[in-house]
Amino acid sequence: MNEPLSLLAALTAGLLGGVHCVGMCGGIVGALSLATPGQKQGPRLPILLGYNIGRITSYVIAGAVVGGIGQLSLGVMRIQSLQLVLAVIAGLMMILMGLYLGGWSRFLRHIESAGGVVWRKIEPAGRKLLPVRNPGQGLLLGLVWGWLPCGLVYSMLIWALGSGGSVDGALLMLAFGIGTLPNLLATGLLAGQFVRWMQQPRVRAAAGVLLILFGLYTLYRGFV
Repeated sequence: MNEPLSLLAALTAGLLGGVHCVGMCGGIVGALSLATPGQKQGPRLPILLGYNIGRITSYVIAGAVVGGIGQLSLGVMRIQSLQLVLAVIAGLMMILMGLYLGGWSRFLRHIESAGGVVWRKIEPAGRKLLPVRNPGQGLLLGLVWGWLPCGLVYSMLIWALGSGGSVDGALLMLAFGIGTLPNLLATGLLAGQFVRWMQQPRVRAAAGVLLILFGLYTLYRGFV
């Protein structure tokens, strides 16, 4: 079962890793704003919310699936030893995310390339939904774009594998997805000042150190 600290770490990873999300999804979020010509800033918000709800829903579904796989594995293998392995995986992924967010390692970039094959088959379905004219279309687009190859998301899914079950995996990814909202909503609504603040090296370094500490704590809990 997820501890509150794990959910807080996932939320932090989403919030402070959202700078990376802007790089991956910022183009499509900008397209949502431009796909509704003649609208003022207010009416864009429901479309942006629809897109982000769809995107986070994809994360939750994926988290439930991999969490269930981890739980099933616990029933097949020796429970105690596998729990240790999953705890180590979760801790190491948090440390890797911290190193990535702090700008000290680009290892997660290699993980992103693994999803390229699947994404090339899914991406055309998303393109057919453009231009987005209503929140329902935005929701469907988000459901597709949630599978965009992203090292940060993949590392979270590996973490969810060790969460202990489908519900725990889904909650972990939900916390992560909620954490990504401020950056992507700010990008969609052209609130560039917030995005620039999140991109400051000191902010990213602080986020990285915090996640590394969470990872070390998870490793400690796995061995005691």
